Amino acid sequence: MMEVWRHALESAPSAGPFVVTLGTFDGVHAGHRELLQVASGRARTLGHRAAVVTFDPHPALVVAPQRKPKLLMTLEQRLAAFESEAMDLAWVIPFSRAFSELSPEAFLDRIQQTLSPVEIHVGRAFCFGRDRSGTVETLETWGAVHGCQIHTLALRAPDGGRLSSTRIREALAAGNAEAAADLLGHPYALTGVVVEGDRRGRHLGFPTANLAWEQEQLPAFGVYVTEAVLPHHGGTHLGLTNVGEKPTFEGQCLTVETHLPGFEDDLYGARMMVRFLHRIRGEAKFASVDELRAQIAKDVAEGTAWWTAFRGDV
Repeated sequence: MMEVWRHALESAPSAGPFVVTLGTFDGVHAGHRELLQVASGRARTLGHRAAVVTFDPHPALVVAPQRKPKLLMTLEQRLAAFESEAMDLAWVIPFSRAFSELSPEAFLDRIQQTLSPVEIHVGRAFCFGRDRSGTVETLETWGAVHGCQIHTLALRAPDGGRLSSTRIREALAAGNAEAAADLLGHPYALTGVVVEGDRRGRHLGFPTANLAWEQEQLPAFGVYVTEAVLPHHGGTHLGLTNVGEKPTFEGQCLTVETHLPGFEDDLYGARMMVRFLHRIRGEAKFASVDELRAQIAKDVAEGTAWWTAFRGDV
């Protein structure tokens, strides 16, 4: 089981030696996972343990709150992803204003005192320290002095472009679920507990599970084909998920509601994961409830056909 530290930089115990990787890792996308895999693999080869150093809250919340991104993952999900990539230790450093003022060299010296890294693995664009003044070149200079090898990895998307959490957020904001999945290495997912809604879906003949989601980033408003994961209710199910404010009913409350065709169990209080696979349409306001009902029936038919074709490809 992976060990988790939640120590400030100055209060962490001394351990090591480790093979170390550093970063915020929001979304733990395909490039992040490759970086983690390389670090854990090198640790096994060298007979050491693998450590990932990350930060919470997101640095932007402290240094530039007006530019803080909507996060793709909760901290607990990041930790689960680290463990799935065979990391032995995750050190979650509380990110504060004082921490943000540390020089790159002071930060690295503290990492040295605590983890005794034999190797550090980062993405080629990695920056750290006060005003993000630390670069890969800073790491390499420091590593040469301290006998620590520095390895970099180019984080490239399947299309050859940049691979970043920002680009994933852009794809989701555009409603492009497939592009987000390509960058992440898996479909984007929202998780949470099913709570009681206004029951309008049931009155329309299409009952929905209303998700109290935990992530910050939502896909663009609209209707999506989704994969609903319910571990205690038969596993994986086709879902038709609406993200939006229900303008037909003059809604002002943002909701994520999933219709599960043919599913009849009571889900209140159940945990659910909703994986976004394909956007059918954007959110629209309909002239009448009957018009909305007819459109939902079309959405279910289109979504079911897409799901059948998708499942045939896997």
